Amino acid sequence: MRRGLRFVPLALLLAVVLELAVFVGVGRALGFGVAVLLVFAASLLGLVLLRREGMRAWRGFRAAAAAGQPPGGQVTDGLVGLAGALLLAVPGLVSGLVGLLLLVPPVRRLARAGVRRATERRVSSMVAGDLFGPRTVRVRQGAPQPTPQPEQPVVVDGGRAIEGEIVEPGRH
Repeated sequence: MRRGLRFVPLALLLAVVLELAVFVGVGRALGFGVAVLLVFAASLLGLVLLRREGMRAWRGFRAAAAAGQPPGGQVTDGLVGLAGALLLAVPGLVSGLVGLLLLVPPVRRLARAGVRRATERRVSSMVAGDLFGPRTVRVRQGAPQPTPQPEQPVVVDGGRAIEGEIVEPGRH
């Protein structure tokens, strides 16, 4: 099991406790009816936005694919929008606030960049290039760095070709 996955139940428990504490606090400050109405309104808004964000993500993906462009930008934008709408649809004031923040354009851009970086770290560079297009590289100008000299190749059997077969580990 992955190391981070064993903390998921604890994180969910803490999220539920936090949601309940905030709900009770809002209920005491504004009244129980107002707190229930806020949760209900946020969930209803989230359900409406869930459909809109899903359709928007699908249209963006199809447009990028039809234009022959890498669809990664549209996919990550769609994922962030869907996550925001889903968090808004889940009953709770804290999750609703986080979902609403993910739908605000500046926060959405930051989250989209984070999703892209996380994806690029987890997939091969070839897959990342297919998803997001060629990477941009910053070149610093300054004092030239010494170029490492390549090592001399090891010559086996006088330099003649040796026939062989490549066997992948685990496949015999």
